[in-house]
Amino acid sequence: MKRFAARILGPGALAFPTWAYVVFFFVIPVALVLWYSFGYKPDEFTTVSMEQLSFDRYSEALTSSSLATFLATLRISILGTIICLLISIPFAYWLAVKVRPERRGLLLALVMVPFWTNFLVRTLGWQIMLSNEGFVSKTLQAIGLSDGGLDILYTRTAVQIGVVYNYLPLMILPLFVAMDAAGRHLREASYDLGAGPWKTFFTVTLPLAMPGVVSGCLLVFIPLNGDYVTATVLGGASGSMAGQLIANQFNTAQNWALGAAMAVILMLATLIVVALGGLLLWALRSLMERLNSVRITPPEPAVSEGSRA
Repeated sequence: MKRFAARILGPGALAFPTWAYVVFFFVIPVALVLWYSFGYKPDEFTTVSMEQLSFDRYSEALTSSSLATFLATLRISILGTIICLLISIPFAYWLAVKVRPERRGLLLALVMVPFWTNFLVRTLGWQIMLSNEGFVSKTLQAIGLSDGGLDILYTRTAVQIGVVYNYLPLMILPLFVAMDAAGRHLREASYDLGAGPWKTFFTVTLPLAMPGVVSGCLLVFIPLNGDYVTATVLGGASGSMAGQLIANQFNTAQNWALGAAMAVILMLATLIVVALGGLLLWALRSLMERLNSVRITPPEPAVSEGSRA
């Protein structure tokens, strides 16, 4: 089998398991979802029929209520990614620069502790904490910041808190790796050249850690955009997300065509936001490079009349 794969694929034979995984578990499922989105539900006993292909399911998926849910999903995803980034940057910097190397392993293990528990169980824990009789409500009442119970469960605020908690480690880990790889010697060189801690961070550490920033944002935004467990447990009807709509069409309504159309719309929206974010990052990087080139360009020496003669 190995010789056959090597003969067919040549030098790429070593990557065959990866390509096979991508094809069978990503390309084929996405292609099936795209194909089903052109079908329809003929009766209550049939999930999907492909006898008459059309774009009608997309118009059904873009009703005013569904469109509002899609926009709310993008808002929660973008805001959650930004909050995770703002929390992770100082923590990852402290972990990579300030903490002693022999203690980093323990702290990284503590960051990964939430992943030792099931995703649903973690979210149910927040449902208990954010209830009117939960820990957060009682703490706020004890310190005098709230007179009554905390009334944020089954709202988009609760969903926002839940997604930030669930996806925060996915932002911290790539940022820590990138900042740790930036190197102590470059920071020391910046200090020796007269730069302070803040200037060193913004001109040396953060630019070198940009691959980690990009990876962390992608790791958080893409799965967060399709999350429906957090919205179902903490959001209810008022904090619904697009993942709930899609799951309901497949599981409850048994309308696979409409659910597939919603899934395609969600994937396209995710790609558009990622592309716009990449363009914005490229524009900011080009602007910073131009500003730095203007700062370091030395002025041309004045030429006297005698030297010209």
